[in-house]
Amino acid sequence: MREYLKFYIDGQWVDPETPKTIDVINPATEEPAGRISMGSAADVDRAVKAARAAFAGYSQTSVDERVALLERIIAEYKKRYDDVAAAITEEMGAPVSLAKQAQAAMGIGHLKTALEVLKDYAFQEQRGTTMLVKEPIGVCGFITPWNWPINQIACKVVPALAVGCTMVLKPSEIAPFSAQVWTEILDAAGVPAGVFNLVYGDGPVVGAAISSHPEVDMVSFTGSTRAGIEVARNAAPTVKRVHQELGGKSPNIILDDADFQRTIKAGVRAVMANSGQSCNAPTRMLVPNSRMEEALAIAREVANATKVGDPASDANIGPVVSAAQWDKIQTLIAKGIEEGAQVVAGGPGKPEGLDKGYYVKPTILAGVNNEMTVAREEIFGPVLTILGYDTVEEAVEIANDTPYGLAAYVSGSDMEAVRKVASQLRAGQVTINNAAPDLMAPFGGYKQSGNGREWGDHAFAEFLETKAVLGFAPKAA
Repeated sequence: MREYLKFYIDGQWVDPETPKTIDVINPATEEPAGRISMGSAADVDRAVKAARAAFAGYSQTSVDERVALLERIIAEYKKRYDDVAAAITEEMGAPVSLAKQAQAAMGIGHLKTALEVLKDYAFQEQRGTTMLVKEPIGVCGFITPWNWPINQIACKVVPALAVGCTMVLKPSEIAPFSAQVWTEILDAAGVPAGVFNLVYGDGPVVGAAISSHPEVDMVSFTGSTRAGIEVARNAAPTVKRVHQELGGKSPNIILDDADFQRTIKAGVRAVMANSGQSCNAPTRMLVPNSRMEEALAIAREVANATKVGDPASDANIGPVVSAAQWDKIQTLIAKGIEEGAQVVAGGPGKPEGLDKGYYVKPTILAGVNNEMTVAREEIFGPVLTILGYDTVEEAVEIANDTPYGLAAYVSGSDMEAVRKVASQLRAGQVTINNAAPDLMAPFGGYKQSGNGREWGDHAFAEFLETKAVLGFAPKAA
């Protein structure tokens, strides 16, 4: 049993102002795996004041000093890599292979990417007699989710550290274990006192206190669109910068000349990965009506071959994160069937032999139109909806007919045609022919999928203010 009952504030592990704890449930066993303390507005205030006090000094550190700090964090992260992966498996059910090869790997990936960006980043630019200076925005509040816990922490904390900001982090109370290990890593690396602070708690109390605090200059939130609206509402009275990475219902257009075996297999696997709990998962697959039966046969085969089970086993996917999430997924599957969708694979209930744990059957729903609930709402589980189209123009229209715009996918053999489709998709990131992830590519959404961008050099801009110093250089004689 893990017990994380202290917060990390001003470089020290401290007791909460008011003692209150909750159990953290292992989704594979439905049993408590540990306890954390739940913070209050008073704890947030204490952490923000520490971050504010530290900002004066840390914001003035040199690039070389911050490069050295990131290098120390990378070294400490490598020492604790297996601990990070183990925490993720325990807290949110990621299979060991996924936790090690993808979940924990994203932490080191963001650290190394930011390190390389920082070495050459232009914080100053002279234009005539004016100097444009990019300066750290100040104290940042970070509210992160449970689905890719270290990825979401790292892609906020690391660029903020790199440019000279100080911060307060509230990780998800559902999956907080990896945040504890992350904090221990930063402490061991010698992050100056007050620069990074950790307070556990829930959104309505700690999250609201962070987003509304008058001394927080920026709040960055990743989670549902519904919760993102609340963060923005709480932040509005103090006119702080708000960055949001929110929900998605990403289309995956399979063009008629695509390699169906390869692209449909990849599309199904991308939805099933991480038990479907990825905001950019390609959950709406669009295929030509003329080849629908072929597409369904391939999708059914892949879904039925997806092994669900104990995260410690060789299973492809583990449980979803919580009872609440399991219930939501089941409700939406049932809604889809009620509205006329056909179950091609999976369906309601738990997989055979897995009565304990929040396991969901890898599910394919066909006969779906874009007005159905399962085509409109983010399910956040291993559930793929397949829609048909007759023309490419219709496919693009369906793809864009969504309040979301986080990601989109398109596959085909004619690259000119594929690129033309990609240019018409209203999404922050479009992947062509199942291209590999790029940690330097900006990540973020259009429409109700949020605002701002994370990853690579674009992430730095989120944490910087621009100052124009007029008359910096004398006019030429």
